[in-house]
Amino acid sequence: MSENTLDKIIKKKIEKIDLLKKTISLNLLIDKIDKNKSFIDFKEKIKNNISDNKISIITEIKKASPSAGILIEEYNPIEIAEIYEKNKATCLSILTEEDFFLGNLTHISIVKEKINLPILCKDFFIDKFQVPLAKSYGADAILIILAGVSDDLAFELYEEALKFNMSIIVEVHTVEEAKKALNFKEALIGINNRNLKTLKIDINTTYDIHNILINHLGPLISESGIKTREELLEISDKTKIKTFLIGESLLKNLDNNSIFSVLK
Repeated sequence: MSENTLDKIIKKKIEKIDLLKKTISLNLLIDKIDKNKSFIDFKEKIKNNISDNKISIITEIKKASPSAGILIEEYNPIEIAEIYEKNKATCLSILTEEDFFLGNLTHISIVKEKINLPILCKDFFIDKFQVPLAKSYGADAILIILAGVSDDLAFELYEEALKFNMSIIVEVHTVEEAKKALNFKEALIGINNRNLKTLKIDINTTYDIHNILINHLGPLISESGIKTREELLEISDKTKIKTFLIGESLLKNLDNNSIFSVLK
């Protein structure tokens, strides 16, 4: 059986983190974290919007993806972040995976120097060492993809993020994963409309799963595949979800995208 995309990404990530752990000490990361004064409460910002009955959009910054290839040839994370900030984005998601998405952790720190928005480190977390590593570059939140880790590792990552006062998005794609996600009481739960194993998108994933998560105390997020303002508002109307993570449809039309109008 051939490897699916998620397996390939994780296999490569394990190799990279094993090498990194040999060259960077935890003490060095903690020292960098202690000196960094840029941290913002990612979860709190979204919760405040929900309290005010406002839509939140986590806008994504990435150069490429396995499904779409190169999205932006002249890739400048700061310029993209400035456009998002101007259009009242709630938070940023910065893709830092290097081999398949052409990202880098340094993109978080250079954006943080210019932009005062909470940042999610969008990557494939497979080792708790990555949690302080991400925070040392200025990340305010991490992503735990339940399809990519064991139950035990998911909780290790979750506990480590709480220890470092970071927000957590636990990402699910199936009913079974959604049920597991309810155990992560402090997390935001993201429903990914993209199947990371096949890369196919189905917006119905949000509709199929949200009922299981309806009593979760943290915010719910609909992720991936949302292309229009009307689609976003329809999902919000039918599910009461107020938070959306949107990348490719914004990146392909940064300067004049009607989706931003829900934030005005």
